[in-house]
Amino acid sequence: MFKKILVPVDGSEGALAALEKAVELQKLTSAELLILCVYKHHSLFEASLSMVRPDEVQIPDDALQEYAKSVAEHAKEKAKEWGAEQVRAFVKGGRPSKTIVKFAKTKEVDLIVMGSRGTNGDVEGYFMGSVSQRVASHSKCPTLVV
Repeated sequence: MFKKILVPVDGSEGALAALEKAVELQKLTSAELLILCVYKHHSLFEASLSMVRPDEVQIPDDALQEYAKSVAEHAKEKAKEWGAEQVRAFVKGGRPSKTIVKFAKTKEVDLIVMGSRGTNGDVEGYFMGSVSQRVASHSKCPTLVV
């Protein structure tokens, strides 16, 4: 049925609920579970607009990438804790919805399982998160929104 299941994660409760559902599906299908954490790219110009001036300058992408790695690894450990067997974690930079759809296509994913609302608390995504809505409408494979 499914050979590859993609779970985009952002550290939110919704993403963990989606991960748990994906692990259940993996147990039924023996699919490979791919976990993806996408961090939004910030230019040095955007960083320079910050009102906070740290003692040590750190490129925003480096800090965001490190955080994304920790989120992805945490999700991978949770998946294994819940009984997942074939699990790989990835980190990519870019616009979340576009990056998720492109990653799914590149990796030939059969199903995307994601939370309905993530860490972005915008009004547009109140009923169904804007990222999950965009992924569901642009993905070429089925998307299960949890």
